[in-house]
Amino acid sequence: MSPQTNSPSYGPASIAEIDWAALLDREFTPSPASWSEQVMYFLLVDRFSDGLEDGYVDRSGQRVTGSTPPFQPGDEGNATGDDTSAAAWRAAGGTWCGGTINGIRSKIGYLQRLGVTALWISPVLKQRADSTGYHGYGTQDFLTIEPRFGTQEDVVALVAEAHAAGMYVVLDVILNHTGNVFGYVGHDDRPWDGTDRMVAGWRDRHGEITLPFPDPVTDREAAVWPVELQDAGVFTQRGPIANWDAYPEYVEGDFFDLKDVRHGTGGDDDYHPSPALVNLVRAYQYWVAVTDIDGLRIDTVKHMDVGATRYIATAMHEFGRLIGKKHFYLLGEITGRRSFAIRLLERTGLDAALGLDDVQEKLDDLVTGRRAPREYFDLFRNAYLIGQGSDTWFGEKLVCAIDDHDQVRQGWYKSRFAADPLGQRLTVPALALNATTLGMPCLYYGSEQGLDGQGDNDRYLREAMFGGPFGPFRSAGRHVFDETNPTYVALSQVLAVRRTIPALRFGRQYLREISDDGVTFGLPDFIGGKDLPDERIVSVIAWSRVLAEAEVVCAINNDPDAERTAWVLIDEELNERVAAYEYGYSSDPARIGTTTPVTSSGTPHRGPAIQLTVPPAGFVILVPAQSG
Repeated sequence: MSPQTNSPSYGPASIAEIDWAALLDREFTPSPASWSEQVMYFLLVDRFSDGLEDGYVDRSGQRVTGSTPPFQPGDEGNATGDDTSAAAWRAAGGTWCGGTINGIRSKIGYLQRLGVTALWISPVLKQRADSTGYHGYGTQDFLTIEPRFGTQEDVVALVAEAHAAGMYVVLDVILNHTGNVFGYVGHDDRPWDGTDRMVAGWRDRHGEITLPFPDPVTDREAAVWPVELQDAGVFTQRGPIANWDAYPEYVEGDFFDLKDVRHGTGGDDDYHPSPALVNLVRAYQYWVAVTDIDGLRIDTVKHMDVGATRYIATAMHEFGRLIGKKHFYLLGEITGRRSFAIRLLERTGLDAALGLDDVQEKLDDLVTGRRAPREYFDLFRNAYLIGQGSDTWFGEKLVCAIDDHDQVRQGWYKSRFAADPLGQRLTVPALALNATTLGMPCLYYGSEQGLDGQGDNDRYLREAMFGGPFGPFRSAGRHVFDETNPTYVALSQVLAVRRTIPALRFGRQYLREISDDGVTFGLPDFIGGKDLPDERIVSVIAWSRVLAEAEVVCAINNDPDAERTAWVLIDEELNERVAAYEYGYSSDPARIGTTTPVTSSGTPHRGPAIQLTVPPAGFVILVPAQSG
């Protein structure tokens, strides 16, 4: 399908002309009591759905007739059979593919049945008309919806449909920069050097530098909007970042060709926001009021002043309280190490962080056996980060995912978890572990269908689920909204169990020692060190979630070829009166509802244990069996 090309339905031209009294004269959807218990699903609007798929099931359970047939095994590679076709498929991934806001709305039933309770939607605001920025991170008009995605009314309808289905909506937003809305004199693209650059002019509706800067512009397709962002002093004008970890370069510099906004001056506690920052915040408050969204995912937080981020957090939280959203959610993209993110969360007032290198990496490596499990579980207990007690954990402050649209941690070559042949076989335990350990689980669109994109550009992480010219598995014209896919089915079952067990959503977390013989216990680890390049831990990996007096035991088996049985140590005090544990979930349906007794560990002073069996590449949840 070709991208929508309807003319924009422009929003207000100025922040000053917004009628706030009229916007706020309504009832708004309250925030959830707890965000950490939600299951988030992140999608790129252009790559998720165009609403034209054949045979998908709508929210009412009806099968829908459309023009794009479902993917079949023989369709893999149907777009890359020769060099010319493969080049066209790759090129299609670098521009608009045709996903829409109404397409997302058509798949609310698909997401609801999967178990999603919060949607994180990529930016929907207007890009430059000549831009290939399908991802939405180069905003040209902060008060208008991108017409290739749809209209303001479409967004309002999507949010209302999501709310009716029990889902909250988090919108991806950008305050660090605008699109490439002007050019420097002489096309100066020298890296940041701390000096100001001369601006040649605003870009017109064709992307050409023809309009005087910073003179006001009246064409809504040119320069940047709202009009307040056309004032002198809005931009830092210091050229692109080259050293991404060098301060102040990573704060003052342009994000590639996207133009950096001057946010203000001062320290954390005496920050003075610039008029540009104030107006950007007001623009996003406008969208909260218009659409009834429940939170924001704030892009590129690392590249903003701490004081600016604190101002944003305070202003948005207060606006949320004003309209009855007492827990309006602010999720920050904070690339880098966890220690940096935790400090930044404390200083800014953001609710949670994502994009943390070590969390994703260690989660991935735990499942594939390339890293000892304790390295992932210890992430939630390293109290030295904030100097508090050893029981400190950050479950409510982290959004955890395996796949995402950038995979910054991977360097120049990008890949989804299922791109690795081993990862492909271990997708179910990976997603199950993500769903039942600390942190809000976040699913990246297509992971539930085993998408396996990889390549030397982030486009390969961004396949179009609806098919189009850049479909999954090197295909075109085939969609993958398959609710019979084994990964989709297994994950939906795990998430259904998660909804019924509070400990899986709120409980403390403990990696458990295991044993092959019921006598000698220890944590899974490398034998004799990690010296061999192909060596990996192949084992049952078990952990407990404990809430009040209840212990729940979870385990994965990262052996894709064989069932594995292990004894797992459990808490003696909590299980003093528990005679057996019951399989609340198993990848082997025959085990669900069966029990395993609580026995002595066979080792003095080690407490009780249960014996559990996990299918190949499987997952289990065990709960105390009801007596009688």
